[in-house]
Order: sequence, then structure tokens, then C-alpha cells
Amino acid sequence: MVEMIKPQHIAVLDVGKTNVKLVLFDVKSRQELAVRKQPNHVQNSGLYPHYDVEIMWNFFLKSLLELHSLHRIDALTVATHGATIVLVNKDGGLALPILDYEHSGPDETRSEYAKLRPDFSETGSPSLPIGLNVGAQLFWQMKCFPQEFANTASIMTYAQYWSFRLSGVRSNEVSSLGSHTDLWAPEKKQYSTLVAKLGWIDLMAPLRAANDCLGPITPDLADKTGLPPTCPVYCGIHDSNASLLPHLLSREKPFAVVSTGTWVIVMAIGGTAVQLDPAREMLFNVSADCNPVPTSRFMGGREYELLMQGDNNPHYSQSDVDEVEIKGVSFVPNTNYASLPNTEGHFKNRAGEILDPLNAAQRHVAVSYHLAKNTAKCLSLIGAVGPIIVEGPFAKNKLYLSKLQALTSRSVEAAEGTGTSLGAALLTT
Repeated sequence: MVEMIKPQHIAVLDVGKTNVKLVLFDVKSRQELAVRKQPNHVQNSGLYPHYDVEIMWNFFLKSLLELHSLHRIDALTVATHGATIVLVNKDGGLALPILDYEHSGPDETRSEYAKLRPDFSETGSPSLPIGLNVGAQLFWQMKCFPQEFANTASIMTYAQYWSFRLSGVRSNEVSSLGSHTDLWAPEKKQYSTLVAKLGWIDLMAPLRAANDCLGPITPDLADKTGLPPTCPVYCGIHDSNASLLPHLLSREKPFAVVSTGTWVIVMAIGGTAVQLDPAREMLFNVSADCNPVPTSRFMGGREYELLMQGDNNPHYSQSDVDEVEIKGVSFVPNTNYASLPNTEGHFKNRAGEILDPLNAAQRHVAVSYHLAKNTAKCLSLIGAVGPIIVEGPFAKNKLYLSKLQALTSRSVEAAEGTGTSLGAALLTT
């Protein structure tokens, strides 16, 4: 009997809200071998603001071709941001453009949709503005673009759309379905009542596990990238759950994972049982193993960018830290930032405080402290206990980490590398 060789070099298509990356990961050493990245620009032409998947696809093709010539690529998988759904026609094209979830279109049918959406007790999904509930997106598209919607052959979660582009196999997966979509019932581990009520059940692509091998890459992809025709494609995962997965596989409960990027997603594993309040940005995510995960979140990465006004990660000194601590500077988010959705549920009834006249270095200190305070509040709200593991860009922010540890009086660990790519790559092992 020939022993099957496990893939070692995994190419992860990492589609974030801000950036699109191709990460080549060595699962044996748990090290990134190479990264290619480009901004994820929203296209404002056409029916509504949407993601230009062909620009992203061409980026992936170019990056796969280049990286495979430098390192052997053994397998492909995907991690993407949530709050995104894809309508695919019978030929594999898009029935409608992939909606940017920050577009306000779904609010046009919000009152009608509100009468149909299931209760929080069924879905663990709070009612969110703009397109943050995938069910609201689908309902708006069905009502406003009925002709195009009628061409839908498959409704697919975002990561699985990309694994479909790689393999030709249509699928859905629970970690994306469980990301405040209104489409999933975490306790029952099945589609919510909304899906059948609105006639979508037969359109949902088949459910597959995140670590399922869907099959080999398409012949066209092999031709364009030089990858072997037998290169396997794995189903893929929601990005925050990708960050959570390595710790689920290796740690004893309880612990908490703080996944940072455009959003700061705070997840409690084995914490204290608490009553989640959907009015305060608390919800249940669903892990790759199909279990509900108490979660709280805020748009921390976007906040940092807006508040720093382009002066990201400036050099700071101890005197800057002392100045901020002496002044007791704090910032509570207000909702006057046009590009920042009103999703700050923990603080939505409080007014913003002005950071000026701080210089850029002091502003960095103050904003880092502010984000740590928000994170500590999220941890408390979801009953998190045990060590705190910070994934993503904030793991490099020493001010944020030290303040978070001081506020929680618990161990705070900065994860090395990119948790999203590690978690996604581990799907292949």
C-alpha cells in the first residue's frame, strides 16, 4: 500500500475586508514562506457597491504562478471575512454582484425583513445595520432585483465561492453561515427557519466541513498557474474562526481569542455562562467543529485608521506614554464618521471625546489604550476567562497588549504570524 503524502506547503487565499492576500504556509514548521498582498477596493459602479472578484482572481492567479515557481504548492484553501454571500448562476458566473456589506441598500427593506427574521434565541444573530446580516442582503436583492435573483442556481458563503473558483465544486460551510447571517441555528446545527420561509433552501449549496477536500483544482487553473492537476482544494473557513482553530486544536479550556483586523472579534471558549445581549454587539459565532462560540466585537481596525488620520504606528517614547497617562486621555467612539458603521453597540449612547491637541505619537498611545479598553469590555461581556491570545495586527501593538493585561489581570499572549493563514492551512492536515 502506498502511503499518502500529507501536503506541507499550503497556499491560503485570505480575502479580508481591507486587503486580499495569498499566503504560502509551511504546516510542518508553522511558518509563512511568502505573502503577496493588494488592497481590496470596492467598485461603486453598476447596480450597487460590490467586490470586483475578477481583479482578485487575477491577483491570485499571478501570485500562485509566481510562488509555485519559488516553492512547491501542495494544496489550496481559503479564509474570508464574513457578512458576505454569493449568488451563482447555473454556468458558474455571478447572478448578481457580490454586495459590499457596508452599503446601506438592505436598510431599504429593513422593516419588511424584520417581520420575517428569526429571533436571537434561534440564530444567535443580532439585528445589525447595513448589510451585516446576510439574510438582510439576500432579502433586499430578492426584492429589488427579482430578475437577476431568479437566475440564481446556488447560494454560497464567501469562502466557499472562492473554493468553488479553485475546484469547480459548490459548497457552504458552518463557520461562515454562523457569522451573524440569520441563516443558521447554532444549537440545532441546521439552517434557520428563515431559509425555508423565503424559499431559499433548495438554492443553498451542499454543506461541507471546513476541512473537507473538495477535489483537485480545475484544469484551467492548472494551466494558468503551473500547479499540478492533482493539487487538492479544501473547503475553507470564516477568517475569525480560522484564527480560533489552532487554539481549539492545541489548548485546554478556558481561554479567549481576540482576532484583530478591520474588526476586533473577541471569542470565549469554556468561559462563564452569561446571557448575551444582542443590543450590545454580542452574538454566537460557530466554530469549524460546528459549536456555538460566545462572541463580542467592534470595528477596531477601522477605528484605529480613522482616528490616526494616516499616521499609523508612529514612533513613540516613554514621555508620550506619560503625557497620555497624566492627561487621562480616553476616546469613546461617536458615530459621526461617515465610513464607520454605527456598530459600536457597547458605547453607542455616549458622545465622542476629541483627542487633540495630542501629537501623532501620543494619539497612537491614546487610541491603543482605547482599543484595549473596548477589548476588555468585550471579554467581560461574554464571560471570558483564562489566558487571552491576540491574533492579527494588534498582536504587534505592545501598548495595546500591556494595557489589556493591566485591565484584565490575566495573561495576554501575542500570537506569532498570521492566525488566519495558520488556521486555514491546518484544515489540510
